[in-house]
Amino acid sequence: MGACETSKQGFPEVSNPTTDSEESIGRLDSPSHLVAEVSEGKVQYSVSREQLIKNFTRQFNDGTVVDKALVRKVQGNAKEKPVYYLVGLGLRNGRFRAMAMPLQLSTDNSLYLTSAAERYVIESSGCQFCFFNFEGSQIVGTSCEESGGGASCDLSVQQNNTFFPTSNSRK
Repeated sequence: MGACETSKQGFPEVSNPTTDSEESIGRLDSPSHLVAEVSEGKVQYSVSREQLIKNFTRQFNDGTVVDKALVRKVQGNAKEKPVYYLVGLGLRNGRFRAMAMPLQLSTDNSLYLTSAAERYVIESSGCQFCFFNFEGSQIVGTSCEESGGGASCDLSVQQNNTFFPTSNSRK
């Protein structure tokens, strides 16, 4: 799992022109937690990857063992504003699982996860690895690395998250 990517091109580069990050950070007065910062185009984690892995395993709360956590940039072209996702990859009962949650980008290039952020969850059925499919910056479906044989990747979208305890959040 260590070498797995989250899309066929390493997480497709697309954009979301309708995201207003400053408004979204305070969306529904949801607590938010600093995850990372973007500096010179590179993501610098504010939370250790080990802690992110533990939090993903706790967020799945169904026996999924997460072994990789990362922040991925999604951008259509250099002129469009990038969108970032916090992604966890793992297995449950030998089946591939993944979760992605959109992060909010502040004006100082900090990336925050709000408790109101939706969770996009993939579970494979007969597929060794699944990819998120995008339309703009929105996750709209999945695809299986194999083509055929009845293998599939099922996507569910769940509202809100408890990824970070509220005592460590900011409003």
